[in-house]
Amino acid sequence: MKKIAIFASGTGSNFKKIHENIKQGLLPAHLVYFVSDQPNAPSVMYAKESGIPSFTFDPKDYATKKSYEKEILTRLIQAKVDLIILAGYMRKIGPTLLESYLGKIINIHPSLLPLFKGKEAIKQAWDAKVSETGVTVHFVDEELDHGKIIMQTKIKVNHASLEELTEAVHQVEHQLYTKAIHFILEESDETCTH
Repeated sequence: MKKIAIFASGTGSNFKKIHENIKQGLLPAHLVYFVSDQPNAPSVMYAKESGIPSFTFDPKDYATKKSYEKEILTRLIQAKVDLIILAGYMRKIGPTLLESYLGKIINIHPSLLPLFKGKEAIKQAWDAKVSETGVTVHFVDEELDHGKIIMQTKIKVNHASLEELTEAVHQVEHQLYTKAIHFILEESDETCTH
């Protein structure tokens, strides 16, 4: 069974959903590590309460991105992590982690990539008055919100407010991320056995 690490910066709603699905046997994985760049984030508290080994850090305490990514990498290797799942981690992954985990880092983004990259993607779609937006799960590479797409789901933008659209996107995120993670885990297991 694959060992996964989850990275989050905020409330961690996707993190919680993934963890719940693992506990219920819906995802064939062991959640062995949690990483956050926001020591006071609700997701950090949830990881502690759940007994998940964690590393939280303040980037300002490090001279460079490379220096804190080296520390993260050391911890991931010690925990024998196979797959990194970004669940609202608001930092761009640098070369240090990418070199060791290329093709093994996935992210979820609240738009139909390549449209509306970066921050506030739901608001970007709302402001652009598009008829549909969506959610994308993709592999992470050196470009922001760019890597190979794993799965996408479309969402009609027919909501009364940005808040309603945001809620609808989050509901879809939880379902799609679990589906995509399951697909990646099964695919990597098949690769190992052939």
